[in-house]
Amino acid sequence: MNRHVTTLRKPLATAMLLALLAPGMAFAETAKEKALESRVAELERQVQLLLSTQQQQQSQITQAQTQVEQTRTQVADTKTQLDEVKTTAAAAAAKPAAFTTAPGVSVAFHGFVNATAFSQSRPFNFGNGQNAEWPTPGSKGSLSGVDIRNTRFWFDMTGAKMGENWTGGGHLEFDFFGGNNGTGAYSGQQPIPRLRSAYLDLANANSGTKVRIGQQFNLLFPIDSVTDSVTHVAFPLGYGTGMIGWRYPGVVVMQDLNKGSSGNKWRLDVGAFSGNWSGPGSTTNYMTGGNADFRPQLEARLNLTGKNWVAYAVAHYASIDLSGVEGTTATPIKSSLQSNAFALGGTYKPGPWTLKGYAYTGKALGQNFGALSQFGDISETGGYAQVGYSFTKNWSVNAIYAMDKPDKQDVLTWGGTLLRNRQTALNLIYANGPYKFGLEAMHDSLDRTVDKGATTDTVSGNQVSVSAQYTF
Repeated sequence: MNRHVTTLRKPLATAMLLALLAPGMAFAETAKEKALESRVAELERQVQLLLSTQQQQQSQITQAQTQVEQTRTQVADTKTQLDEVKTTAAAAAAKPAAFTTAPGVSVAFHGFVNATAFSQSRPFNFGNGQNAEWPTPGSKGSLSGVDIRNTRFWFDMTGAKMGENWTGGGHLEFDFFGGNNGTGAYSGQQPIPRLRSAYLDLANANSGTKVRIGQQFNLLFPIDSVTDSVTHVAFPLGYGTGMIGWRYPGVVVMQDLNKGSSGNKWRLDVGAFSGNWSGPGSTTNYMTGGNADFRPQLEARLNLTGKNWVAYAVAHYASIDLSGVEGTTATPIKSSLQSNAFALGGTYKPGPWTLKGYAYTGKALGQNFGALSQFGDISETGGYAQVGYSFTKNWSVNAIYAMDKPDKQDVLTWGGTLLRNRQTALNLIYANGPYKFGLEAMHDSLDRTVDKGATTDTVSGNQVSVSAQYTF
């Protein structure tokens, strides 16, 4: 019995021990689980914090990228606006403000204001100041003044169409060499406008043809190589002394000879212009020897243009009936004249240099400012040359020499007195945008006869001038 009790006592003790230990073990396991749960919770919090931080950083990166793109867009928009402004400004500069008249036609107003302060050693022919060309024989006394008659304005009409292939427009141009308003003490400050040019153009781009109808420079005038000056603009240096030609109503046809080809450009101009002479009838009512019958001045010019040069050759012919339109004027020397001329000229601009020249020979050219504006069957040779150098894009200096030598015997036969003229000039020009300023010295020597050729003398004159010009 005791042995049986002893045997039961061991398992019972074990059971009781387990019962006593179970709560402690359960408590230990619960504490461990809580610690693990707390650790997991902390880790989850840290992960969540990291995720939140990452999301914030990603948001900041996204915002930064958005700002960069916005900045790029703003820069692009600003550049586009600047380009548009530049394009608009360039277009405005290339095509000044215009207004519309007839449907589809635009009219642009251009011109320049020009003023010259001058001093002369004696009076000059054609006028003093801006239109002085050579000294007046027999004149005395020095003089000075301020001249604004070069001031010029013009209208250009464009956009007109004739059919499908022809377009055109017109040109009206005025300056203030039309005389003065009256003869009183204040008339010198009231110059009258003068019509220079009035013509219409018709152009065919497909064929390279242009037709110009109206008053314009005739083909003898060296429009592509006029001497540079801020003082002598309407009456250029050398005009009437080696430079000939004048503005006449007429028609000129200009034809490109190698349209569409590369290299140098050839163009042929042919023209017919109103006739003219010094009489015997009215010079303002088409009653002169050059207007008698149908006797236009006929001219042709061949033009060749390269990259930095232009050259041309000109031929001229006209017939003059000295008995006049009515045919009643006595003609003691001869009844008619044949006016003719041949001229060569051009401009060449190698680097900073500018070279211009013109030379001609002919006879009976008084109507084109030839023979020193003496009218008759007078043979002559003449021409001019200019050498210019640009120190900078603004500063340039130019030297000009011009000469005209009519045949002495022809001059005497036709009652003239002027035998030869030489003109030299030196000027310094500053040009900046629409402004020009010039300092110029001109000297002229004129040979003449005072007793029908028995003796000759030389008349000299000087002019010093300062000029300013604003072009619009």
